Amino acid sequence: MAEISIGDAIKEFLKGSKLKGSIQAIQVQEAWEKIMGKTIAKYTDKIEIINSTLFIWSTVAPLKNELLYQKAKIIERVNEALGEKVIKDVVIK
Repeated sequence: MAEISIGDAIKEFLKGSKLKGSIQAIQVQEAWEKIMGKTIAKYTDKIEIINSTLFIWSTVAPLKNELLYQKAKIIERVNEALGEKVIKDVVIK
């Protein structure tokens, strides 16, 4: 029987689990300020991942507009923070 680390065992479990998206959303929320900066993080109300789409909620219209222009950059940064290509689209609400 091969020995593997607890971290590797958890990663293997999450590959097929429905919990993976929720855990990744939490990881993005925790790193959001580092990913996008303090100002954007301050005015972002909620972040959620559903089916490879990152949903970002904000009530600040100029910020929403700015985020729309930065979709590709957001996808790149979030995927880099997660260590894998998870996000394929961004929706600003």
